[in-house]
Amino acid sequence: MRRRPSARLLLLDPDRRVLLFRFVHKTGPLAGKDFWATPGGGVEAGESFAGAAIRELLEETGIAVATVGEPVASREFVMQMPDGENVIADERLFVVHVSDSRLSRAGWTALEKKVMAEHRWWSADELRNTSDTVWPSNLPEILAEAGSRSS
Repeated sequence: MRRRPSARLLLLDPDRRVLLFRFVHKTGPLAGKDFWATPGGGVEAGESFAGAAIRELLEETGIAVATVGEPVASREFVMQMPDGENVIADERLFVVHVSDSRLSRAGWTALEKKVMAEHRWWSADELRNTSDTVWPSNLPEILAEAGSRSS
């Protein structure tokens, strides 16, 4: 099984709410899947995890940053890609604080425009109490741990 390194972003606004995108798959192998997830994506050839985080942040939100610091968490799991391929996802999660919650879709790929239905800024309480599927499933704990490191 192919290994897929990727960078995910825990984008936090001044109220410590985290940005999630809602992915709704209507066709293909993931048809019927509906979940919320952090911005981010695969590491390209010759790119570091941090470099991928910076690039993905710009592409998916329009927000440009020079650095993202060290990852606050990592996880590894088997994931099905939109084309049906199963991969070993090797993710690193980076925290980025923003002062403005406005986003741009200008850098979105055709696939992102097709499956990313909406975005929302979530509080820790909303994450803990939602019945929606959110990835990673332990996001409230990751955010709490990341917050205790930066205090």
